Amino acid sequence: MDDKSNKLLLVPVLTVLFVMIGYQYICPAGSTSCRFGNGESFPFSKYPREPPDPDEDGSFRFQSKFNFTREDLERHVDFDIKGNDVIVFLHIQKTGGTTFGRHLVRNIHLERPCDCRSGQKKCTCHRPGKAESWLFSRFSTGWSCGLHADWTELTSCVPAVMNKKQKKDAPLNRR
Repeated sequence: MDDKSNKLLLVPVLTVLFVMIGYQYICPAGSTSCRFGNGESFPFSKYPREPPDPDEDGSFRFQSKFNFTREDLERHVDFDIKGNDVIVFLHIQKTGGTTFGRHLVRNIHLERPCDCRSGQKKCTCHRPGKAESWLFSRFSTGWSCGLHADWTELTSCVPAVMNKKQKKDAPLNRR
């Protein structure tokens, strides 16, 4: 009899433990992801929700946690794809860089879009009317400067790789 009561007690204890661990995994302390149906957070939360400030028109806007000025966000950068300008994509791990890098080669509407062939990881991104590349990224040149090269590695490596690539791609003058 004693063995059966231990088993009956073990089931509710394990259930409560499982629910507590699951709740902490889904709703970690300080997160705003756990709300009840009426929008209120858990009543015992140690991080109370602050009401957002309304705009001039009375509507509510998303409050950014980054302090970028309007000039930072709306700056104009001159990039001449037909000239000699090159975009060097610095890939930073765990920031969505792989997705953004794919968008650079597949989804930008250009006069001459990148040529991406199925089954290949690298795409060819040539300038309009030239056989030169306007993009230096893992999806256009591969990991030419090493895996996840940082800023200092790229600044010393990119000019050498681009010069070598242009010399290789240049047609030979034969007489």
